[in-house]
Amino acid sequence: MIIPLEQINQETLTAIIEDFILREGTDYGAIDTSKADKIAQVKLQLQQGSAVIVYSELHESVNILPREQFNNEDKIHH
Repeated sequence: MIIPLEQINQETLTAIIEDFILREGTDYGAIDTSKADKIAQVKLQLQQGSAVIVYSELHESVNILPREQFNNEDKIHH
């Protein structure tokens, strides 16, 4: 289930993004990107709709996925 950004306060959103960055070990290329920059990049992707925040009832967890990946998983599971 996609969680709309407007339903998440900014502190919670930042915490979700920080957790995602740490968990995914996201690769930003050869350039060493600061944590604040990584958060800003993910937040921008969420605002643009290229990424979504997803709640999994099965795993009782929140994750950030590329919109295309969520759409593909939704088709597989339904």
